[in-house]
Amino acid sequence: MARKRLGVQTVRLESPPLIIGSGSVAGPMEAKGPLGHEYDQTYPDLMIGQKSFEKAERVMMQDACKLALKHARIAGNPPEVDYFLAGDLMNQITSSTFSALPLGVPFLGLYGACSTLGESLSVGAMLIDGGYADRVLCATGSHNKASERQYRYPTEYGGQRKPYAQWTVTGAGALVLAAEGSGPRITHLTTGKVIDMGISDPFDQGAAMAPAAIDTIATHLKDTERAVDYYDLIVTGDLARVGQKLAIQLAAEQNLTLGPQYKDCGVLVFDNKRQDVHAGGSGCGCSAIVTCGHLLKEMARGQIRKLLLVTTGALFSPTTFQQGENIPTIAHAVAIEV
Repeated sequence: MARKRLGVQTVRLESPPLIIGSGSVAGPMEAKGPLGHEYDQTYPDLMIGQKSFEKAERVMMQDACKLALKHARIAGNPPEVDYFLAGDLMNQITSSTFSALPLGVPFLGLYGACSTLGESLSVGAMLIDGGYADRVLCATGSHNKASERQYRYPTEYGGQRKPYAQWTVTGAGALVLAAEGSGPRITHLTTGKVIDMGISDPFDQGAAMAPAAIDTIATHLKDTERAVDYYDLIVTGDLARVGQKLAIQLAAEQNLTLGPQYKDCGVLVFDNKRQDVHAGGSGCGCSAIVTCGHLLKEMARGQIRKLLLVTTGALFSPTTFQQGENIPTIAHAVAIEV
């Protein structure tokens, strides 16, 4: 039996890697949200000096990577990292591929939809714990206009948004994991399973992803023999208000009480009273900028010592939606501890 495995889905890292640097960049709408002052860099417009939204998304990821490397005090061209792990929402994760090009380091492209941050941290942590790398750069991001154009329809059409729809975050985050240094450690990983609860509405992603989030949280707690109150904060990726409410209900059905230490990045990233984002935030950039821009800084300030980051993803595509398929979902849990 694999000595590092706990239960059915969890890995306990024997040599927990550290997060030695991170970077967060955000668009103008996100900059006006309650966490706007926490991001390392914000942009005045959605084009970011580029000719298309898709190229702007690429620039965001590159900027986030530069900031993470700078904060980790890693220089060089190429930078002194063993792997670059990244993914995004564009077709064939092209934003990540084009961001990998100027870095010039070994690249592994990942796709977990909005759960990609947790997936990249999981793979990176296992690479370091297994002795295959000393430093790994992880990144993900999303762009509101690029995602709307690909998954739904161009916003110029002026289509009516449903009240439970979410607003794709424009932003990117990057983290440097290392075998040595200073910073919070990644101690446990719970890899999610693909779950389909029969939801096919591409606007109702919070409800679609909530069951996957609770399945992973419950499995993590069972595998590690921990209680909810072990963590100072349990945060899901982008369920937003509709999905968060459902997640609390689903947890209660499993005798899990998600108390005040449970939050959701899709709720935290925007001010629902002042900003018209309907149910809240979504997208790869949602958990990325909240984690890199806010949560890790809260850990550095001593406000959080034990964090369970549960990134959530809706694994559908325009093709599957057009063919009437349901939305499979997944959630990955990463325990980060000081």
